[in-house]
Amino acid sequence: MSTPRISFLGPRGTFCQQALNQVAPETTAIHVPAPDSPRAIAMVRSGETDYAVVPIENSVEGGINATLDALALDSNLMIVAEVLVPIAFTLAARPGTKLEDIERIATHDAAWTQCRNWLTTNLPNAMHLSVNSTATGAAGLASGEAVDYQATLVSELAAAQYELEPLAQNIADNPDAVTRFVMISRFGKIPERTGSDKTTLMVQLPHNKSGALMDMLEQFAVRGVNLSRIESRPTGDALGRYAFSIDAEGHLFDERIQAILLGLHRVCPKVTFLGSYPTAQTRPVTPEPGNTDEDFQQARSWVKYLIERAQHN
Repeated sequence: MSTPRISFLGPRGTFCQQALNQVAPETTAIHVPAPDSPRAIAMVRSGETDYAVVPIENSVEGGINATLDALALDSNLMIVAEVLVPIAFTLAARPGTKLEDIERIATHDAAWTQCRNWLTTNLPNAMHLSVNSTATGAAGLASGEAVDYQATLVSELAAAQYELEPLAQNIADNPDAVTRFVMISRFGKIPERTGSDKTTLMVQLPHNKSGALMDMLEQFAVRGVNLSRIESRPTGDALGRYAFSIDAEGHLFDERIQAILLGLHRVCPKVTFLGSYPTAQTRPVTPEPGNTDEDFQQARSWVKYLIERAQHN
C-alpha cells in the first residue's frame, strides 16, 4: 500500500502540522504544505493528495470560515477524523531584536485575535500584518531576506524550528484555548460507529418561509440529538440567504440521525452531508429514551404490521 500524501495548512511548523502529527506523523505519511486551508482541501478534491488536515474551529473565535466555505462547495469530500490541539503562542523574532524594536507583527488573524489583550498591554502601537498561517511569518524572518515586520506569533515548536529568539512565551489571552482540526478525504466509506461520534452537515434554509430556522432545529430536538456546534454562513448568491454549518452528536448509521436527515431533506432546499467520525474527546453519546436504534426499529415494525393487517382484512 502506497504512503498516503496529506496536505495541511503550511508552511512547516504550524499548529496544523502539530495536529497532523497526532494522526499521521512523517514516519507514516508524506506531509504536503499548502499556502492556505482552501488550497489544502482543493488538493484532495483534485486527487493531488489523499487527505487534508485543516483547522475548522477554535474555542475563542468559533468556526474557521475559510474551511467551512471550502467544505461546503460540494458533497464529494467528507471529514473522517478530528484532532484537538491546545494553543499557546510565542512572540518570536530574529536574534538581537528587542521588544521595543517591534512595530509590525506578521501572523494569522486567529493568532492575533487570541493574543489581543497581551499585545494591547505590552505592544500597544504594534501593527498586525495578516498572513496565511502562524508559521508563514516565522519562515519569512528565518529566510534572512528583508521583510516589513520585526516579529511573529507562532508555536514554541515553530520558533525553535526556524531558529528564532522567543521574546515572550505563553501570551495567549485564554490559557485554555484549543483549536479543532479535521482530517478530510474524498467521499467513500465512512468510519465505523464508536458510540462517541459526530456528524457534520451544511443545511440551507428556504429564504421566503417564516419559522424556517425553527423547522430545521425541530428535526434535531424531537429526536433528542444535541448540537455541539451551529454557525450561520451566507450562501453567497444573495443578501439574506444563509446556510448553517452543524455538528450533531451521533453517526449516520444511528437510526435517529437517519430520521433527522429525512426530516431535513423534506423541509430544507439543500442538505450536504460532510461526514460522521469519532469525536476527539471520546465522550459516549447516550440516546434519550424513545430515540435508540431499537425504539425506531420497533416503531417501524409496528407500522409495518398495521399496514399488512389492513391489506389482508
